[in-house]
Amino acid sequence: MEDATVCNATANGSSTEAAASEAIESKGGSPSPKGSLMGYNSLQDLLQSNLPPLLYKEVSQLLLGVNCGKVVSPLSLPETVLAISKESSFDLQAYCFNAEPEMMRDPRIVRVGLIQNSIVLPTTAPFSEQRKAIMQRVKCMIEAAGVAGVNIICLQEAWTMPFAFCTREKRWCEFAESVDGESTQFLKDLAQKYNMVIISPILERDMNHGEVIWNTAIVIGNHGNIIGKHRKNHIPRIGDFNESTYYMEGNTGHPVFETCYGKIGINICYGRHHPLNWLAFGLNGAEIVFNPSATVGGLSEPMWSIEARNAAIANTFFVGSINRVGTEVFPNQFTSGDGKPQHADFGHFYGSSYFSAPDASCTPSLSRYQDGLIIADMDLNLCRQVNDKWVFCMTARYDMYAKLFANYLDPQYKPQIIADPLLKE
Repeated sequence: MEDATVCNATANGSSTEAAASEAIESKGGSPSPKGSLMGYNSLQDLLQSNLPPLLYKEVSQLLLGVNCGKVVSPLSLPETVLAISKESSFDLQAYCFNAEPEMMRDPRIVRVGLIQNSIVLPTTAPFSEQRKAIMQRVKCMIEAAGVAGVNIICLQEAWTMPFAFCTREKRWCEFAESVDGESTQFLKDLAQKYNMVIISPILERDMNHGEVIWNTAIVIGNHGNIIGKHRKNHIPRIGDFNESTYYMEGNTGHPVFETCYGKIGINICYGRHHPLNWLAFGLNGAEIVFNPSATVGGLSEPMWSIEARNAAIANTFFVGSINRVGTEVFPNQFTSGDGKPQHADFGHFYGSSYFSAPDASCTPSLSRYQDGLIIADMDLNLCRQVNDKWVFCMTARYDMYAKLFANYLDPQYKPQIIADPLLKE
């Protein structure tokens, strides 16, 4: 089967319910899809289209870093995968993170995928139909990943439903399901078919504990078995993020799941703003940490390209950042915590899913407005190599910070502030 190099194989015509169908005027006056950068898929796409090749190369090294002396390389995928992408109209990108050859260890190369998707039907459609439509949309991208030989794939936060937590309406709780519910059964078959570990973030209903609802990521093994689950540690209370109306902070700690392909952790959405959350997964031995998210432009986009990349550097693991895409309009208007007038949509989910590596390199991001699949080969030996180089763990002084935290939790704690005595004069 012939292979083709994929760097930014974008198919036009996203299925995004609102983003791709609505148009804004681009810089040149022609209509551009809503959510694009003046008609461009991403910042990297804009730069590549407008800069001379040599200048673009230099700019890319500054923006994306270098992996083994160069910007991450495009990865060749089978032509059949490109054909699926074109037929199903989703952005497809693939890259390769390398590590230096070692004398005592063989390379530990794992192929990892991230999927970002829009909802398919309007939020007014029957809930069961909405879920089934999303499942079928995501299925074609999982199958493309399977044909491409992906070993581990992660879906976006609450992937089976609209991100309706802005509304505060309790009817959206109907999307909650048990750990072994409909979406898990659906993904079990795909995991077994493609020998793939699948991370499935859903709205969980705990049937054994009063049907309490949680924001949960389920890890499905490559044999179709459930390896375990992790519940979201940090819940936002900002703007339209009214999630605590539906679920509270998780109770599963910072589990790392040992799979046949490597040790993985899941830092769900808002947890990316908390450095200690990333740290805990690293202390538990994670080699790849996934960050399935749902976040909108204007609020978090300036942070998006920074936080996960910084976490990868500080904790010497790989990070896969996934964000949903599109604009989801709800039947009833709702108010916001930041005083905005009543409105019916959360804002534009800007996609832009990408990978970061412990050596500070990262991939370009997926589209801001199209569904997409990004794939990366990563040599997990890079984690130890970077740790040996920068010795972050050895120099971390965990004992010093443990004492600080213990003191800080004491109600009688006083901050260690040394005041200038002249301030009192």
